[in-house]
Amino acid sequence: MDGKTANKTAEQIRTPATGEGDEQRTATSRLLLLAVSTRLVTDTGLQLFNPFLPIFAEGLGVSIVTMGRLVSLRTAVGIVAPLFGTFADRLGYRFILRLELLLAVAGLILIGVSNNIWVAAAGMVVLGAGLTSFTPTLHAFLSERLPWNRRGRGLAIVEYSWALAGIAGLFLTGFVIEFAGWRAPFFILAAGLAIAWVVFGRLRGAGRAADYAPRARQAWRQVIRNFFDLGANARSAWSNMLLSGFIGFAGINIFIVHGAWLNRDYGLRTTQLGTVALLLGVADLAGSGLASLIIDRVGKRRSVLLGAGSALLTFLILPQFDVSAALVIGGLALSRFAFEFSIVSNITLLSEQVPAQRGKVLSQGAMVMLAGFSLGSLVGPWLFERFGVAPWSWASAASMAAVLLLLLLTVREPQGD
Repeated sequence: MDGKTANKTAEQIRTPATGEGDEQRTATSRLLLLAVSTRLVTDTGLQLFNPFLPIFAEGLGVSIVTMGRLVSLRTAVGIVAPLFGTFADRLGYRFILRLELLLAVAGLILIGVSNNIWVAAAGMVVLGAGLTSFTPTLHAFLSERLPWNRRGRGLAIVEYSWALAGIAGLFLTGFVIEFAGWRAPFFILAAGLAIAWVVFGRLRGAGRAADYAPRARQAWRQVIRNFFDLGANARSAWSNMLLSGFIGFAGINIFIVHGAWLNRDYGLRTTQLGTVALLLGVADLAGSGLASLIIDRVGKRRSVLLGAGSALLTFLILPQFDVSAALVIGGLALSRFAFEFSIVSNITLLSEQVPAQRGKVLSQGAMVMLAGFSLGSLVGPWLFERFGVAPWSWASAASMAAVLLLLLLTVREPQGD
């Protein structure tokens, strides 16, 4: 299919929903099903190490601390995500999606066959490059193919996968490890992503930004200048990316320590903490589900305002729940619900900032959010141990206050393309 035909197909797909026929709606539903199914596998891979870190450490013959550093290495590789996003805008979203899936498959296999820390580290690097880049590229790919007035709902539906990975993916992984050993999940996930690679290859259309035109060879200074050039809406776009980092910090600052809180102060054991994880996964699903229902009705920016405001409130009052385990779990579930609603709403808002450079903008936003995650992972345990529940929780509230400030002062919501 040539470029003109692909662009024409993309414009047809972006036709408002009122003009969609049965065939178009069926194609959209299949596309969303593929996206959710693939994300279920990738998100399980991203969350895999949290509950089973000691098991993987024992399998590799390393300490939990060393295994944690390997996971941090995987997260740090997210810095390459904007490069994949830029190439996706130029070469086609589908092509880069399939490349990212291949990298993830290779990384999973390397970890699965590893017998020492160096092979495992190489696998983590390759896996991180694929997984951290895949989600923003997928968001850009879907944004090009979904009608504007249904785009927010579609992207929110895809975010169901994060909650489903926590509810079903990790639950099944436990049984797989018990009956087939610690290596088996890596090979199963690799097989699932290999199947997704084949299916994405059968989709029609290049999945390239509609108004992209090849450019002549440029000097490296001009290439760098163009990389940071986001056009007339640059101020809003950069601010939107920055608030992604604040949202990421606010959430991980709380949720990386919540298990230690419940274990230390209320004596919850491993199985009980697993049940808490299941409940928080349900809260994730409820948050993304509500977002999918109302984002396109109330507006993407208003949805982020609503989510960030709710999260700010829950983080402020969370210390008041520190009376019993049941109340703490309820407070955490409320916080998780608001946090997930904020993330999903922000993804849809970010996807509209610079439509011609969606891949780059979404991947840069993902990189900033990963930076927030990394900072929260370092600061959260320190605040909790040093100052206790209230200052620790209020740090997340302050981060959400920064989100509200950026939204009100600098971020706008462009209208549909």
